Amino acid sequence: MITLYYRPKTRATRFIFLLEELGAPYELNLVTIRGREGGAIDPANPHPHGKVPAISDDGELVFESPAIALYLTDKYPKNKLGPLVGERERGAYLSWLSYYTGVLEPAFMSKFMNTEVPRGTAGWVPVDEAMPAVLKQLGAGPWMLGERFSAVDVLYGTTFAMFAQSPMMPKSAAIDTYIQRVVARPGFKLAQEREQATC
Repeated sequence: MITLYYRPKTRATRFIFLLEELGAPYELNLVTIRGREGGAIDPANPHPHGKVPAISDDGELVFESPAIALYLTDKYPKNKLGPLVGERERGAYLSWLSYYTGVLEPAFMSKFMNTEVPRGTAGWVPVDEAMPAVLKQLGAGPWMLGERFSAVDVLYGTTFAMFAQSPMMPKSAAIDTYIQRVVARPGFKLAQEREQATC
């Protein structure tokens, strides 16, 4: 049984989406998280910084979104939401999972904080350089891995949906239609229903 350490309206919701798509057994453990003003870490939250998401699988702790996505898709391969070791597209899968937190999230945070990305020294790039790489990858569509919906789409699609109306998000018809495909998934709808029940 997977335990998802969870807080409504956070990045943890997308893992309800993924767990539903995987058909994996899970339970939610509602925890508090620190706000902008700080505060104490919830002792019931095993994430080292008191953040969400984190999962526990019979006591094995996994945190950080790409690691959780990879762990879950390797453990529950039935619905083929992540290429396994030796399968075609495994390299692309690992690369785009890592790109999400290594490049895309820092790019969005830099833009949100109005902080210039140090060229040549930072491990990430500005949003206006990151998004064309994502759009190019989506060009083989309809998903980030081409014809195959995967956990990569759970990370990217939910992020783009969250920022769709934000000035941080570049306007793109391709991204708009991608968001529509992601939010039409049955797991997304179930995650929204589950979240409403916890609010």
